[in-house]
Amino acid sequence: MTHIWVRAEQRPNEERTGITPEGVAALMAAGFTVTVEQSNVRAIPIDGFRATGCAIAPQNTWPDAPRDAIIFGLKELPEDGSPLHHRHILFGHAYKGQPAGQTLLRRFKAGGGTLYDIEYLVDEAGRRVAAFGYWAGYAGAAVALKCWAAQQRGGLAGPVSTYGGKDALLSELREALATADSLPTALVIGALGRVGTGAADLCEALNLQVTKWDMAETAHGGPFPEVLTHEIFLNCILARPVCPVFVPRSALTAQRKLSVIGDIACDPTSDFSPIKVYDRTTDWDVPALRVAQDPVLDVTAIDNLPSLLPVESSQDFAGLLLPSLLTLNDLNSGVWGRAKALFDDHIQRL
Repeated sequence: MTHIWVRAEQRPNEERTGITPEGVAALMAAGFTVTVEQSNVRAIPIDGFRATGCAIAPQNTWPDAPRDAIIFGLKELPEDGSPLHHRHILFGHAYKGQPAGQTLLRRFKAGGGTLYDIEYLVDEAGRRVAAFGYWAGYAGAAVALKCWAAQQRGGLAGPVSTYGGKDALLSELREALATADSLPTALVIGALGRVGTGAADLCEALNLQVTKWDMAETAHGGPFPEVLTHEIFLNCILARPVCPVFVPRSALTAQRKLSVIGDIACDPTSDFSPIKVYDRTTDWDVPALRVAQDPVLDVTAIDNLPSLLPVESSQDFAGLLLPSLLTLNDLNSGVWGRAKALFDDHIQRL
């Protein structure tokens, strides 16, 4: 009988979960054993999980879970260097040469555990089966607009926090933009994907003029001077070997209208990053990184953006992932078999 252990998230500002009480009930009805850790930050209260009859464990006790349990979480594990013995489902950010990802893989190698990276759970056609993309785009565009609004006041964007829902977020943004002489123009690259759709929807909800680009507009490989003619650029394309450079280093001193880059894909340490004007992520306390002064250019690149809307993003993601979780009894084929093969390949390269 497969045992799924849902851990509490230990990263700051992370209130999401990858499964809802309804999902736990479906897994138990299918014969799975489910344990859910308590959490003092999870947006969905523990009472809903307890009502399913699943086991409840104290938060952060997953290292002591039975060795055959599959540990399921979303974001990074504590960086304590300990060997990882279990099978883990999480976003590992480990397969594009990221330094922290290489450290994570070495921990799995040392402990004999396995990483099933959620980013690489794909169907037969290579399409991801579950992602937070829409809400990442929506929240990423919102933070970029906060950065732009702060610039109009002569400042840098202040800390961000969670919202009870998108209506509260939109209300705050409308108030922030109300004093501007005019609204900014925005360019979304990757506009046909989930992330780009979310970003464009947020902009259009606020009546911004949005230019939407996807593969057809970027196929020539660049350069892309049009990026510099918009006040806000929202990158919604994952860093991959074939990804062209959208913002070269020369943009820092170029003549431009561009004053905010929202790198929603957020992979600055990858060699394949299409944004070459910054080298580190930003965070909730300091969401904007000023990379140029004259004219001003701020980059925002928060890598857990959907957490700004934790309930909506959790419910959406959990619904997408549940069909795959229901196949965890067979780890040798399907999405799990493909994810394991990718993990094995990267472990062998260490």
